[in-house]
Amino acid sequence: MATIEQTDRTKTQAFLAEAEKLLGPKGLTTGKEALEPWVTDWRGRYTGRALAVASPASTREVSALVKLCAKHSVPIVPQGGNSGMAGGATPDDSGTAIVLSLRRMDAIRSFDKDERQVICEAGVILQTLHERADEAGLRFPLTLGGKGSATIGGLVSTNAGGTQVLRHGTMRAQVLGIEAVLADGQVFDALTVLKKDNRGFDLKQLMIGSEGTLGIVTAVTLKLEPAIGARVTAWIGLDSIHDAGTLLTRVDAAMGPALEGFEVVPGHCLDAVLDHLPDARSPLAERHRWNALIECVTADADDAPLRERLQTALGEAMEADLIADAAIAANERQAGDMWTLRDSISAAERALGPAVQHDISVPTARMPDFIEQVGPQIEDAFPGARTVAFGHLGDGNVHFHVIAPEGAVPGEWEENEGKAISARVYDLVTELGGSISAEHGIGQMKIEDLGRLGDPVALSMMRSVKAALDPNDLLNPGKLVPPHSA
Repeated sequence: MATIEQTDRTKTQAFLAEAEKLLGPKGLTTGKEALEPWVTDWRGRYTGRALAVASPASTREVSALVKLCAKHSVPIVPQGGNSGMAGGATPDDSGTAIVLSLRRMDAIRSFDKDERQVICEAGVILQTLHERADEAGLRFPLTLGGKGSATIGGLVSTNAGGTQVLRHGTMRAQVLGIEAVLADGQVFDALTVLKKDNRGFDLKQLMIGSEGTLGIVTAVTLKLEPAIGARVTAWIGLDSIHDAGTLLTRVDAAMGPALEGFEVVPGHCLDAVLDHLPDARSPLAERHRWNALIECVTADADDAPLRERLQTALGEAMEADLIADAAIAANERQAGDMWTLRDSISAAERALGPAVQHDISVPTARMPDFIEQVGPQIEDAFPGARTVAFGHLGDGNVHFHVIAPEGAVPGEWEENEGKAISARVYDLVTELGGSISAEHGIGQMKIEDLGRLGDPVALSMMRSVKAALDPNDLLNPGKLVPPHSA
């Protein structure tokens, strides 16, 4: 009589044989060594096991594969560019799931310059979309540090943010239509754009930000914006984060829709970047406790009016003793150098040792108080730890990182004291009416904290939707939606 283990092995082999027949040799990857790059997240925080990596080449193949997985009760872990920050694209250690990659589905199906719309398959790389839009004199107004690897499907599934949310919103605001494969293999086709459509729930919004737990996004219709004719970028030295908050209000009032970015960088972060990048230089002659990076854009090629408006606003702020110093980039190279300083903070921080990262948001007006008060609280409660807060002050989202004390053992510190630190940070964020995940998603990293701190009614609704669309829990199990026991 066959054992349970032998029976399971036989079922697995039957599934893999059917999957290979469906997808062909290019569409199915097996073997421990071949799977290694797919079962660990890019930061090395999470590692799991998988039966195989499935790489379908069309929505039809995705649909057929999902039906096959449902038939054999095989879980599916969708993975885009594997550049997520919350472990949402990494399988668990059971080895029963497949990783589903849509990288072969990288076609731009249509590009309508007049309507400023593009239909992209899920595997299109963000940078590729940027380049295609640029060729047409347009742009896709969402960018982030991982644009060379992040896929459109991953960005939609995590509702990604980035540095232009202040003006354009998150990925949710860019999606006009969507195509997704549901847990039973049905294709939900809502790619067609209608300016008015009042036929009930806006179902595409359920898929955006659902991290592959409700359906697998295979294509989207995205809106495009006119290309930037000119931009004016400035680096500001400030005495306090509260001054930065006041400056944000002033510049927003003065520049209106032209204000596209307002990032904050503490002095010690800039110090770390300058140490990390030997050829980098501070835009200002003296060191300041805080810095702000401001970017304003216009569709006009002539930046003189925009530059004059920003100069006037900054001059008035300096006369009011709100800012200590300012430098406006004279050309694109200088603007790029300023953004390199901002974008290099995470890499410079990693060189300092282990850390726990928190992608949080609170109401914009309360963010300066949060930064000023919570940092010392954490450092007092966990001696030797150092707090770092930087990022998108303009939309109430900062990256609040805590660096381990000197001598901490990587991996061990994050699993012990690091988890206690994160729990305390999330408690404080929740007390202020904020979110424990502003733009990186919940994944597996924050699922326990969401279950502990989330609104019970909202969590109940999430579980009900999950149960309705994926009753067998085969789509990215263990991610985003906390179980009742969490």
